[in-house]
Amino acid sequence: MADPSSYRPRPGDIPESPGVYRFRDEHRRVIYVGKAKSLRQRLANYFQDLANLHPRTRSMVTTAASVEWTVVSTEVEALQLEYSWIKEFDPRFNVKYRDDKSYPYLAVTMNEEFPRVQVMRGHKKKGVRYFGPYAHAWAIRDTVDLLLRVFPVRTCSAGVFKNAARTGRPCLLGYIGKCSAPCVGRITAEDHRDLAEDFSDFMAGRTGTYLRRLENQMTEAAEEMEYERAARLRDDIEALKKAMEKNAVVLADATDADLIALAEDELEAAVQIFHVRGGRVRGQRGWVTDKVEEVTTGALVEHALQQLYGEETGDAVPKEVLVPALPDPVEPVQEWLAARRGAGVSLRVPQRGDKKALMETVQRNAQQALVLHKTRRASDLTTRSRALEEIAEALDLDSAPLRIECYDISHLQGDDVVASMVVFEDGLQRKNEYRRFQIKGFAGQDDVRSMHEVITRRFRRYLAEKERTGEWADGETVDGDGEGALPDGEPLARSLKDEDGRPRKFAYPPQLVVVDGGRPQVAAARRALDELGIDDIAVCGLAKRLEEVWVPGEDDPVVLPRTSEGLYLLQRVRDEAHRFAITYQRAKRAKRFRAGPLDDVPGLGETRKQALIKHFGSVKKLRSATLEQIQEVPGIGRKTAETIAVALAQAAPAAPAVNTATGEIMEDEEPATTGGSSGEPVTAGVPDERRGQER
Repeated sequence: MADPSSYRPRPGDIPESPGVYRFRDEHRRVIYVGKAKSLRQRLANYFQDLANLHPRTRSMVTTAASVEWTVVSTEVEALQLEYSWIKEFDPRFNVKYRDDKSYPYLAVTMNEEFPRVQVMRGHKKKGVRYFGPYAHAWAIRDTVDLLLRVFPVRTCSAGVFKNAARTGRPCLLGYIGKCSAPCVGRITAEDHRDLAEDFSDFMAGRTGTYLRRLENQMTEAAEEMEYERAARLRDDIEALKKAMEKNAVVLADATDADLIALAEDELEAAVQIFHVRGGRVRGQRGWVTDKVEEVTTGALVEHALQQLYGEETGDAVPKEVLVPALPDPVEPVQEWLAARRGAGVSLRVPQRGDKKALMETVQRNAQQALVLHKTRRASDLTTRSRALEEIAEALDLDSAPLRIECYDISHLQGDDVVASMVVFEDGLQRKNEYRRFQIKGFAGQDDVRSMHEVITRRFRRYLAEKERTGEWADGETVDGDGEGALPDGEPLARSLKDEDGRPRKFAYPPQLVVVDGGRPQVAAARRALDELGIDDIAVCGLAKRLEEVWVPGEDDPVVLPRTSEGLYLLQRVRDEAHRFAITYQRAKRAKRFRAGPLDDVPGLGETRKQALIKHFGSVKKLRSATLEQIQEVPGIGRKTAETIAVALAQAAPAAPAVNTATGEIMEDEEPATTGGSSGEPVTAGVPDERRGQER
């Protein structure tokens, strides 16, 4: 635990200007980012009697080892820089709203020639229109099913679309009238895009005009005695009204607004957001956060606004944002929101009427979310703490292993040997710190030697980083060359160049290293650490057969009870390392199997390879082509054509392709790659993973 007075800057050195400050720990990792109207006044609050600080703030300043700041011109710039640094550094002590799920959106891919309606999660893509978020994906599908009757927009995947275009037969939705079937030319690309535009307008809340148009068309059809057409239009109107009923009107003046409400206690806060478009609730979402320091409701609202709109632009930022309390000061936040939207944004607290009543509903949702979160987390925290304590006791550690790294080796009969490293902090996965390795020191199958290589490479990198940042005492040196082979051939300089506290690949040491295996693997890991002069990191192994825990230098394993939370955590860590390793190994193997003779042509990129295959139809025809014929392909010059011809002449012809559905040997064409699926050509001789043991 650091003494804040040891790194406290002199008051005269801190400017009184607006700015953003960063606290770093002993490993130079950024652990907290904040902004201030006056840096001198704000930082002085951290360097007072520890007894007067909020418990979380006290923990932060005693974990930190240094503080630095950047001066900016305005408070708006400070707000923008603070958001950028929080996203970049992911500081452990900052207010970060933990989304309890990846909310689904209804998306219309207007960036495609034939726009597609689908459910999407995760990061938003450019050129795609999003509606939501929704609480459940089935709610989106129910709505889309109703609207497809009126707006028969494509909903199929690219593979289904291409297959229908190839066969000339649409899918089932095309036959029952819920898709306009652009795949078989029933509708032009322009008309289909107009359908997608109408669908998007309806989802955006512009429903009245479209309903009146359909009603007029129904009346005209009835007057002209086209009763079947009138009946279809009547059913279309009913379907649209039924879809609209799923989102009841909550604000009568067709308001576009986001309502944000908070429920908080001394330690945590929950936020709920209702997205209202056209007076109807179009989406809902919520997060929960730890309160790292004593923070006001207005400050929590400001952090919520940063997370909600930090990556949004245009109409994704509504004209009106209703909150329970205003940030202090409010002007920089309003300017920042207006800049994101490109127009004015009203940020205010509702005082009366429908908006205040709806805010109370959002507030009740936030309160219920906080209660539910506390119920779940109380059990979760207790269980994780007990698991870490049991591991520390079983392995005779000085303290609970807050950071655990686990390593596993994977291969298929000695081919494509790879390794994985997974990280758990406080008993939870830290996926952004997972790493994977290719075994480069030797060829063949040797799990013990592979484990030694991986541990050596990982901790040699840690020692090199420690030396580079000046954490070594005077006169100490790094054992070995300080370089080491890096995963996937990445140069050392690139990952060690960071001077600003960004997460580096191997910068932070664990308290416990777990290996997937028994006594030999554990001994190899311990030997690798000893060779590097590292004696403050514990090592153990978890053998699959009897789930025994092996420690270095012991003849007998440590046997944890089957009901032990510590054993369960070690199993989860081991299984996650195994999953991560085998996923990487399969990906490498699949890539190798898909490789074709054109992959060996130096300087030939993917675009030109595809152009060659498209022009000639197969590698076999390309191999028999003349230099002049090869040069007919756009982007292929004389020198490149000669290189291709020489490479194909030296490459052995591929084995005959076999249609796995019929057993037919397809000798007329040589496939460009060796991948395939059921019913498609697969090159003979490709090993099936069932023929060998994969681990």
